[in-house]
Amino acid sequence: MDYNKIVQGILDIGEAMLVCGAENFRLEDSLYRMCRSYGFKQYDVFAIPSNIQITVETPEGEIITQIRHIESTDIDFDRLDYLNNLSRFVCQNKPDEQQMREKYEEVMNRPPQKPYTKYFAAVMGGTGFAVFFGCNFQDAIVAVIVSLMIVIVGGWLSKREENLMVYNLILSFFSEVIILLSVHLGLGSHPERIMIGIVMLLISGLSTTNGIRDVLQRDFISGSINIMNSILGAAGIACGTALALLLFKEVSPEGYILNNNLTIQLISCTVACIGFAFWFKIRGRQVVYSGVGAFITWGIYVAVYYFWPSNFLATLVASVFVALYAFIMSRINRAPSTIFLTASVFPLIPGPNLYYMMYGCVSRDYNMAIDETIILLVTCLAIAFGFNIVDILSRSVMKLLKRDYHIGKNS
Repeated sequence: MDYNKIVQGILDIGEAMLVCGAENFRLEDSLYRMCRSYGFKQYDVFAIPSNIQITVETPEGEIITQIRHIESTDIDFDRLDYLNNLSRFVCQNKPDEQQMREKYEEVMNRPPQKPYTKYFAAVMGGTGFAVFFGCNFQDAIVAVIVSLMIVIVGGWLSKREENLMVYNLILSFFSEVIILLSVHLGLGSHPERIMIGIVMLLISGLSTTNGIRDVLQRDFISGSINIMNSILGAAGIACGTALALLLFKEVSPEGYILNNNLTIQLISCTVACIGFAFWFKIRGRQVVYSGVGAFITWGIYVAVYYFWPSNFLATLVASVFVALYAFIMSRINRAPSTIFLTASVFPLIPGPNLYYMMYGCVSRDYNMAIDETIILLVTCLAIAFGFNIVDILSRSVMKLLKRDYHIGKNS
C-alpha cells in the first residue's frame, strides 16, 4: 500500500468529520482506530477545532507526518453520520488508497438538503422557542418574519463573512430592528421574548458547554478554543443588539416568563428542537428521535425543579438523561451520539441568560450582567457535568464488557 496516500485519506475523513461538527475527543478516537487498523507500529494523533496532525510509523519503519488546517466549519450531521460509517468501514476492511478515495467521494457527493428545508427549520426553531419563552400569537408572527430574514440574509452573508462575531453582529442587529419596529407598529408586544427565541438560532451557549466539557476532560486547548468562539459569538450578538437598542432608545428590560401552560412548553420546545434537527441537516427518523429526546429532557427538568427548585440540580439531572439517551440511540442507530445530543439538549441551553447578560452591559446595569453571567456559567457547567457523568459510566460499562470505548495511542 501507498501509506502516504492512506494517511492522506484518513486525514480527509477526519477533516470532513471536524467540519461537519464532530466532537473533538470522538474525532481523535475515530482517527486512532483507523490508524490502528492498518497495523502501523506507532501512531500519534493531535486534533483541535482548527488543526489535525497525524504521525505514523509504517510496518517498514517509514515515518509519515501530515497536518491539516481547518479554516471554517458548517454543521452537517447527515454527512457526519455517513463519515462515521465510512470510518467503521475503513477499520473493518482496510481498503487501499483508491477504494478509500472512492468511498470518501461517495459520501461527500451525497445529495444536499433541500433548500426550502432551511426555511422550515428556522421558523420552527426560532418561533418555537419564542412561544416557549412566553410570546403570544402576534409575537410569533414577528418571530416567523425574523427567522426567515436570518435564513435569507444569513445565507448571503455566510458566503462573504467567516468572522463569527461580525456575522452575529449583523444578523442580531437586523433581527432586533425588525422586532422593535414591529412592536412600534403594534404587530408584537414582547420584543425581548421574541429576541430571546431568535437568539437561539445564533446561540453559542452550546460551544460554551462543549468547551467546559473539554476542559473537564483535560482537553484544555480545544476547550479554550470552543469557549473563546462562544464569547466572540456572544459579543457579536451583544453589539448588534446594542446598536439596535440605542437606535430605538429601548433600554428598559421587560423580563421574560416561560409559557404558563406546561403542555404548550413541551410542544413548543419539541417543535423548536425538531426545527434545530433540520437546521443541523439531520435527516430521516433521527429527526423524530431528536424531538422525542427534547420532549423528555424538558419534562425531566420541570419534574425535578418542581420537587427541588434548583436550576443547577434540574439541569444536571436532565443533562444526564439526554446524554444517556444520546448514547443509547447512537448504539441502536450506529451513528454518532452528537446527532441525538445536540438538538435534544437545546431546551436546557441558557439563551435568556445570554440575552440579559448582554442587556445588562448595554443598559449599564452591571449587577444584572454579573448575575446573568453567573447563572449562564452555572447552567453550562451543570450540562457539562451531566455529559461527563454519562461518559464515565459508559466507559466503565464498556470496560466491564471488554469492549473498546475511547482508544488512544497506547490501546
